[in-house]
Amino acid sequence: MSIYIMTDIHGHYGAMRKMLEKIGFQAEDRLVCAGDYIDRGTESYEMLKWLEAPGENVVLIRGNHDQEFAYYVELLRRIFKAGNLDVEKRADLLTAYHGARQVSSYFDYYGTVGALIREKEVTFCQLARWAACIRNMPYFHEIQMHGRRCIIVHAGYIERKKFQQLQAMETEYTYDSPEEFFLKARDDAYMYGGVEHGMILAGHTPTTEWDEFPFNHGKAYRMYDEETDCVFYDLDCGYGFKEVSPEARLACLRLEDEKIFYIRE
Repeated sequence: MSIYIMTDIHGHYGAMRKMLEKIGFQAEDRLVCAGDYIDRGTESYEMLKWLEAPGENVVLIRGNHDQEFAYYVELLRRIFKAGNLDVEKRADLLTAYHGARQVSSYFDYYGTVGALIREKEVTFCQLARWAACIRNMPYFHEIQMHGRRCIIVHAGYIERKKFQQLQAMETEYTYDSPEEFFLKARDDAYMYGGVEHGMILAGHTPTTEWDEFPFNHGKAYRMYDEETDCVFYDLDCGYGFKEVSPEARLACLRLEDEKIFYIRE
């Protein structure tokens, strides 16, 4: 049995399937996905359908893009209620969608919800089912491997006791909760996060971005902190930006030997 880690698929369902073929993924293996299943790519619908029943050997962690999708659906629900609209009517769904766009300029920033409604004729009830799937996803998943605590999270991991000390530190961003750190931390994840004698496997920050700390020309970034004996991995190799970044890849790490597989198109 092998354990594989993948993250930041960003609406590229076909590439994910190619990766599973490349690694020879079997029923006895386990796949842990660290979030951001949608947006940017053209196959968010296929990814969301997959999220409904990925298989018993798949663990789904939520990412910030997934969380935002759930927020968008909640805003639509409130507009339906406030406007006494019928969730079964397509015309009312379009009315609610345009109302949400007026309420927030950030609503559906990547156009995913709008495309699902217009192109796939998705109903509000289907959107709500996907949002419920996302709300049921944990913020991180922990595995023991070779004597290390291996924590798979979308952006960064910090112990809750240590999070309470962040307010007294000079951080890149301000976080209202540990969960926000799990979803959005970038440099702070390396400076203040991690666990002693452990391993953190995350994504969120593309390694194709030259001005970001884990820049590595579209390959997985690995860092070792001697003080805490903690290994950090960034497995977001920028596949969500493959149309504009020639170095972009989709990465998948096999945990037992830390071998990394890539899909590049």
